Order: sequence, then structure tokens, then C-alpha cells
Amino acid sequence: MSAPKIGDQFPSGVVFSYVPYTAEKEGITSCGIPQNYDASKEFADKKVVLFAVPGAFTPGCSVRHLPGFIENLDKIKAKGVDIVAVIAFNDAWVMSAWSKANGIKNDDILFMTDPGAKFSKEIGWTAGEERTGRYALIIDHGKITYAEKESSPGEVSVSGADAVLAKL
Repeated sequence: MSAPKIGDQFPSGVVFSYVPYTAEKEGITSCGIPQNYDASKEFADKKVVLFAVPGAFTPGCSVRHLPGFIENLDKIKAKGVDIVAVIAFNDAWVMSAWSKANGIKNDDILFMTDPGAKFSKEIGWTAGEERTGRYALIIDHGKITYAEKESSPGEVSVSGADAVLAKL
């Protein structure tokens, strides 16, 4: 698989992992049970914003990248987006805690792991050898309509909420 391009189909066989939100497990120290999320299937008939970060709880990701998507969530959803999801190489429990630390409930934004950075490696968009890169994709009913990777892992421009909103 190569880097995604506008017009490409979202690849088959892409599986992420996450801990679904539940009210009884909303405390940051409460652990749910990770579940596989068949992104290829779930994204096939929806409009999706998928963005990737090198790591949860890191300064660039927590201060400069994620907040734009939280602040603009209503605007993004108003553009017909069904799913907003963030992926990182961290495990599903860390991603769940990051969601809770940022006040996200009801899976308004899906916080998922790219296990072993498998998907990111397959598309060639990693940060170093083992981390997911910093990038964003818009997938509209299985077709990629936006695909951009930051040239530097600390940069947030083409993968940020403002850039994504401009392309929706």
C-alpha cells in the first residue's frame, strides 16, 4: 500500500482498537474493555474525518492538534461528517484516558489505537519507526477526498482542524 491520494478508496482490512465510552466508566481511572473497530467497514458508508497524532498526552498533540478538533467539532459535524476519529500508536486504554482527560463523552470523537502503527506504516506515514505520523484524511463513503501529512512531526498545519474544515 502506498500513501493515500485523493480519489483512492480507503483500504480494506484496516482495524483499529478502542474502548467505547460508557457513563459507568467515565472516570479517567476506570478501564473499559478494548474492542476492535473495523474502520474499512465502518467508514464505507459514512463521511469521516480521521486524524493521526504521534502520541497521546504529548505537547504537540494535546496542546496544538487535538484542541482544534474539539473546538470545531460542531462545525465539522455541520458539514455532514458522521465520524471524527483520532488515532495514535498508544494502546486503547491510553487513548481512552486521553479522551476522558479532554472531556469527550459519547464517542463524539473516537480515540483509537493504530496497533503497532500498522496502518500508518502501510501508508508510509509514520513519525520515526514506531509512531503514527501526524496526518489527516477525509473519507467520504469509502473514497479519500483529502489526504495530507505534516512535513515535520511538531507541525500542525495541513492536518489541523482548520485545514480539514476548509476541505469539507
